[in-house]
Amino acid sequence: MTETTATFLVTEADDDSVVMRDVDTAQVYTLDANDHELEPEMVVGATVEPVPPMDVVHEIVNLDFARHVDVVDTDLSPTTQAMNAAEDLAVGEVARIEREGTGELHVLSVPPEDTEQAAQDVLADEETLARAGRVGAVRVEVRRDADAGVLNVRYLPD
Repeated sequence: MTETTATFLVTEADDDSVVMRDVDTAQVYTLDANDHELEPEMVVGATVEPVPPMDVVHEIVNLDFARHVDVVDTDLSPTTQAMNAAEDLAVGEVARIEREGTGELHVLSVPPEDTEQAAQDVLADEETLARAGRVGAVRVEVRRDADAGVLNVRYLPD
């Protein structure tokens, strides 16, 4: 049997089954049981293996962690670092800034009139949770400056 150890985003879950997506490869895994009480939008670090004889569903053989990522719509302004990075961006561009240690910062330049919709799109996007899983974040803050058309998405560690 081939085991897979990865970070997964739970996309669907009920009492009897779970669907998870590997946040790095986008490979989808279906579990035939929900023994760990996983919920949609959880980020899970686990090792899974196929269940014989068909090997089409998987089971968790080792669970390292299972957590919800806090995605927060904050009324805080983008950081000075983000505003400085935004000065070099054309509308529609994104700057990715690594944090020391764990996490990541994204700065997006959008038309000022679209700033609020862009913020709502980031907050609702499943990929925001997947990226949080990839960079080891447990909290995502979305900050905005509508006058400048700047969105600051902060993927933060513990």
